[in-house]
Amino acid sequence: MDKQSKNRVQKKPIRSEKQILGKLWIYFSVSLIVFLAVAGSAGIYMLYRQSTQRMEKMDRELVDLRSAMNTDSIRQSKLQKIMEIGQDHNSELSSMEVYDIASEIYEMSIRFSNLDVDLICAVITHESANTWNPEVISPAGAMGLMQIMPVTGMFLAEYEGISWTKPDEVLFNPTYNIRMGTRLLSALIKQYGLDGALAAYNAGERHASIWLASGKDDTLLWKETREYIPAVLKLYDHYLAQTM
Repeated sequence: MDKQSKNRVQKKPIRSEKQILGKLWIYFSVSLIVFLAVAGSAGIYMLYRQSTQRMEKMDRELVDLRSAMNTDSIRQSKLQKIMEIGQDHNSELSSMEVYDIASEIYEMSIRFSNLDVDLICAVITHESANTWNPEVISPAGAMGLMQIMPVTGMFLAEYEGISWTKPDEVLFNPTYNIRMGTRLLSALIKQYGLDGALAAYNAGERHASIWLASGKDDTLLWKETREYIPAVLKLYDHYLAQTM
């Protein structure tokens, strides 16, 4: 074989290696571009998802904040209303005393779904003979803002987890008194409805049951109870009509 032929034979592998390397480089370049494109898309997608999640979280927090602000606004409005009612009837109550009373009334209106602050205030106003005096005592021996008899108080205190010591120590405490009185009133409303509950609160469940069974024959009620029910309802309507 001549020299020229040998050179041609030697050059063919060299061109083939260059072609292979070139193809490999092209493949590598294309793969790298595809990889970067995919990685970039995934990165952009992740950034988008993270941004969306942050925005959703901020929206939820904003809704929660608005809800809390609305709830607090309602609470403050009701507390102010209760405090004004209390101070109208008893100007000797200190700011702290009337605030504690108002707070407990509001909390009990949330705790018991069949009560509201206006009804509780109406019962307290009538039961305390318009005094809102936490230490008022009736001729029959009922004590405190919601006029609870000591025997009834002992029973209610157990349900409320209140340590019973002496009647005046427990029932003259307005927080305890309201807590026990609203528990009793709520239970009576569930059993007898509002009118029947007021009759039972004033005269006892037996009299209320007889009265309701008779179709509300007022002759079966004591005079005090006949006057008590409409009096409390009138106060209730009066407080409901008051706006802050």
